[in-house]
Amino acid sequence: MEKLLCVLVMCFSTLACVNHSVNAGTDKEELQKDRVEILYFHSKQRCATCMAIEKNAKEVVESQFTDEIQKGTVVFREIDISKEENEKIADKYEVTWSSLFICRWKSGKETSENLTEFAFGHTRTSPDSFKAGLKRKITEMLK
Repeated sequence: MEKLLCVLVMCFSTLACVNHSVNAGTDKEELQKDRVEILYFHSKQRCATCMAIEKNAKEVVESQFTDEIQKGTVVFREIDISKEENEKIADKYEVTWSSLFICRWKSGKETSENLTEFAFGHTRTSPDSFKAGLKRKITEMLK
């Protein structure tokens, strides 16, 4: 049952844009701050794979990008889409279930990539591969 739920989650999540650019936000300081954001979206109920995605993604960010976190150039955000205050960001990324996005903000413009399919396919079956892939993607986006 859990496997079926995760497959359904992955199917729904991949309906979101794979790669898109947008101008978003109204805070001028935030628009000017170049950074990479790792956005982990979830709802109240989560399967073991969903929880592993959060754990492994957070582990990569916190262990591999300590200096960047302190400078604010790498940010990890865990977003509960079942909360009303997170509705706007869930709509922006077209998220309806657990999802993982990586976003690059450069000169006030955002480029984002949906890593949900990659995360669901690797985080439990080959967590080292997931962690290496996420680290590589963050490093690429920091350039």
